[in-house]
Formats: sequence, structure tokens, C-alpha cells
Amino acid sequence: MNRTALAIRHVAFEDLGLLEPLLAERGYRVRYLEAGVDAIDGHLLDAADLVVVLGGPIGVYETDRYPFLVDESAAIASRLAAGKPTLGICLGAQLIAQALGAEVAPTGRAEIGFGALTLTDEGRESVLKDIGEVPVLHWHGDQFAIPAGAKRLAQTTGFPNQAFAIGEHVLGLQFHLEVEPEQLERWLIGHAHELSAHRIDPKVLRDDAALHGAALARAARGILDAWLDGL
Repeated sequence: MNRTALAIRHVAFEDLGLLEPLLAERGYRVRYLEAGVDAIDGHLLDAADLVVVLGGPIGVYETDRYPFLVDESAAIASRLAAGKPTLGICLGAQLIAQALGAEVAPTGRAEIGFGALTLTDEGRESVLKDIGEVPVLHWHGDQFAIPAGAKRLAQTTGFPNQAFAIGEHVLGLQFHLEVEPEQLERWLIGHAHELSAHRIDPKVLRDDAALHGAALARAARGILDAWLDGL
């Protein structure tokens, strides 16, 4: 139980979800850093065996509104420069991409709901290879460009950059594998305003979670296990 995993959390209900018990099984001691509340610096992140940067409803470019993003981005950049294992999910993947010099920008539209991925040739050789036709949970309006030297792994219609990897140690996912289906209601409550703004009926997401949740959870555990195996 000597290994440490730091998870940077931007909003309370977007946590490690399915990933947390997988980490515990492998002997990681998990600690959450609450973005905007806890100090996040390069020394802290560099000292961890694993860092997971979670999602949130803000943009990486909104540093005037959310100044903590400046220090968070610098800390992520320091860890990446050291070549240490880092997983980014949604906003977390965008922060990694930005730290690696790639553009992150709003798309002017939202991709919210369950939908299947289309894997690239490199994606079919990656840890995502067994996702098949299982719909994953999408919840974003921004998009990252693929960082220099990274492999583009997946896409969806209208959103060509859904995942990237650098070696075995950096994985960025625009979508959400980590959400436990039975916990989705917290998302529907927490993001109620966004759903209303985009005229998305929460019943649709609730029903899709009931339909696809078990298969997605199995696939997600396999993908996350495979990535951890590669570290």
C-alpha cells in the first residue's frame, strides 16, 4: 500500500467512479485534490505514482474566471515533462492537451449522451480496442487538438478527437468511462441547468444508462485495467 494516486476533482460528483476500486485492488492509496480549494503544484503532482485529472463544467481557457487553472495547468505540465503516468478525463484530457501545446477551444455545440466511438487504426491497437459498439457517455462542448507526438485513438461524428495516448503512460479521454451507472442521477441533478439549456431530457440519459450501463461498466473496467497493466 505504498503507491499513491492523486485525483484532481473539479466538481464533487465527477469522481473516480469505477476507477477507484480498481486502484485500491492494485494497492494505490487514493487522495483527492479539490481544484480551486486545495493547492496544486508541480512538486505535489510529481511525487505521486499516478495522477488522474477529472472532468468539470469549465474551459481550460477560462483563467480569468477561474484563476486556479493557471497553477493546475503548470503542475500538469511539470508532471508530463517528467514522463510520469497521467490519465485525463474530459476537462482533464483538455488540460493535458493544453499542457502539451495543443489547442483547446469551444465547438459551439454540445455532445451530451450515450454514443458509440469509432476507433482509428491506432485506437484498434490500443487499450480501447475492446470497446466495440458499446456506447460511452459523452458530456462536453469543448474539444482538444491532438498533441504533437500523440496517437489519435477515437472519434465520433462531428468530434474527430475523442482520445489520445502518448506511450503507455499518458491517456486522454474526451468521454467518460468512469461513471458508475447507478450514480448518473448525481450528474443529472448537478448539470440540470446545462441539460435545460441544450433542451436535453434527463429521462433520455437515465433510460440509456439503464440500457447500456452494465455493458459499459464491464468494458470500462477492462480498458482501465489494461491501461494500469501497461504502467
